[in-house]
Amino acid sequence: MGNGYIMESFQLLFIIRRRQKKENKSKERVWKIENPVYLIIYDQCNFLTDLFMIISGFLGVISMLILSLHKNLHLGFALLSPVAGSAGIAIADVAIDACVTQHAISHTYLAGDMQSLCGMSSSIGALLGLSLSGFFVHLVGAKGVFGLLAIPASLVVLVGILLRESQVRNFAYRRVKEKIVDASKVMWTTLKCRDVWRPCLYMYLSLALGLHIHEGMFYWYTDAKEGPSFSQEVVGSIFSVGAVGSLFGVLLYQNFLKNHPFRDILFWAQLLHGVSGLLDLVLVLRINLKLGMPDYFFVVVDEAVSRMIGRIKWMPFLVLSSKLFPSGIEGTFFALIMSIDQIGLLSSAWSGGLVLHMLNVTRTQFDNLWIAIVIRSPLRLIPIGFLFLMPRSDPNLSILPSEMLRTKRGNDVLEPENIEMATLVNSI
Repeated sequence: MGNGYIMESFQLLFIIRRRQKKENKSKERVWKIENPVYLIIYDQCNFLTDLFMIISGFLGVISMLILSLHKNLHLGFALLSPVAGSAGIAIADVAIDACVTQHAISHTYLAGDMQSLCGMSSSIGALLGLSLSGFFVHLVGAKGVFGLLAIPASLVVLVGILLRESQVRNFAYRRVKEKIVDASKVMWTTLKCRDVWRPCLYMYLSLALGLHIHEGMFYWYTDAKEGPSFSQEVVGSIFSVGAVGSLFGVLLYQNFLKNHPFRDILFWAQLLHGVSGLLDLVLVLRINLKLGMPDYFFVVVDEAVSRMIGRIKWMPFLVLSSKLFPSGIEGTFFALIMSIDQIGLLSSAWSGGLVLHMLNVTRTQFDNLWIAIVIRSPLRLIPIGFLFLMPRSDPNLSILPSEMLRTKRGNDVLEPENIEMATLVNSI
């Protein structure tokens, strides 16, 4: 949210807006390309969780302080700093992904629980952040918010300092390059497995056909003359309610849906995902006012329902992804699959931006926004026709052949029970 408002404080708005899009694409590339690269190094360099956390925290602190304290910051650095901050978040995410995926192979029946725990933590964090974002943007401005973001980044540094990892003996650091090459070969061999590439293809199609037009809706909320003209605080509160919906989606999946086949969950989630998109159409055409429903109430309901359905749709992907990795490169392969998913989201954003451009929907022109919404809804239903790509097996069972799940690590690598966060799983 701070990114959206800080760009409005610069002069030359249209030039900066164009460059902001480039910055967003650069930040996305950090997640889509660098995340699996980080995890290859992480997997083969002996799970250096504490070091990764410290590096991640310092990147976040430095980049946020530069944005906050520098008064005459060059535009290039203003765009580069958020990219560095995103890289820091990606590095911390590497450590978490590696721990979760490593334990999922030895505790298959807990894969859904672990992903639900991660999703719940993410939703609670989003709820706290979004609840306060609008207030702080109004109180200290967008640049001040970036200064406040240095606080959680510094806490990541503290976590890295306080971590106590088991020391590994006789680790062959000179063989790291060889290990990385071998890991890449195993990764390619696994990708050619039918039980792997088919779910990956469905994940990509499901996300790519979503037609992301959130940017158009955001400016319609705040800038459209015929729109609700929400303030910064109101927008923050709306997104925070969306985080509540996301949290509720995690709880629904954990308590009622995690034992159901992937195809069944995704069929209903995809169907509801397409139908829920029509709520935006009701809002843009002002039908809600004709029905006596205030804008704020309707937008809050729309955001909560959409985020809840989106989370229910996303959880099976996370659980399935944690089951598609071979032994020895668990974190790497999980990040690769997540990167494929993120490329799907990027495709959705590009196609959504193209549709908005073709319909001449801009920050001040929204006459054809309803057409984009109408186009989006049936596109969301198309992935239902590709559900045959998803496995119909029990979600609590392994999917890969047993030979791919055999441990191939040498004596110089920690066993799963000695890896950081093992107590989290062993205590469940």
